[in-house]
Amino acid sequence: MESIETQSYNPAPSKSNFKNIKIGPVTFNSQNFALIAGPCSIESLEQMQKVANNLCSHSIQLFRGGIWKLRTNPHSFQGLGSEALSIVSEIKKSFSFDLITEITDPRQVETLLPHIGAFQVGARNMYNYSLLKELGKTSVPVILKRGFSATVDEWIKASDYLITGGNENVILCERGIRTFETSSRYTFDLNGALVAQNLSGLPVIVDPSHGIGLREYVPRLLLAAAASGLDGAIVEMHPEPDKALSDGRQSLDFISFDEMLPKLDGILNIIGKNRV
Repeated sequence: MESIETQSYNPAPSKSNFKNIKIGPVTFNSQNFALIAGPCSIESLEQMQKVANNLCSHSIQLFRGGIWKLRTNPHSFQGLGSEALSIVSEIKKSFSFDLITEITDPRQVETLLPHIGAFQVGARNMYNYSLLKELGKTSVPVILKRGFSATVDEWIKASDYLITGGNENVILCERGIRTFETSSRYTFDLNGALVAQNLSGLPVIVDPSHGIGLREYVPRLLLAAAASGLDGAIVEMHPEPDKALSDGRQSLDFISFDEMLPKLDGILNIIGKNRV
């Protein structure tokens, strides 16, 4: 029987530099596990004040929050847009954090720059090479999510659009892929995340919230990713998930989030990593 050849990938030059990428005060490298948390969408000042209070009480310095949202259903909540930027500015008067938010259009680069610590390129835009080229012209860190139908090889090659453009501050994010399985939103591919980490030399983090889409399983997937030696995670959390305007089913409430942290810290202590 003829053997099946696997695709090979040659990492980009200056691979050794990639393992110390900073977003604000947080360094992504092999010694750290960086935790990013917050709601799917920024909905109101009150919501973000509650989130900021919770995250800062745990010394979490990287917040996620959607401003423009790409939704499958055109009638779904699309984000507050520019209105959310004023909420971010107001919250930063009282709390110190760096915002990670999704960029959906090259024209948003200049608008977002004063407000963010890193750009997030969502799964639908992994193949948007015009956007990747534009972000490659900046030095702002980019979290590149894996497309839900992308192979590991395609994911890494997408990162090369950023790197060859001049931006080496790239972090890969596994967020689940589409398979034949329908019991969860997507299939969380820990295999692919570990392979990408090895082949690319880039920090690889995970998004278990999107990876499974069911909040009751999110903590265990995050703990599995930490135990496997990956570099961090993005977790969706909300003061009242059942009232969230987007992705409430996969968002942790504050109690579940708080209960997860000691377990995470215990695993990281065993494997010799620090939560940052």
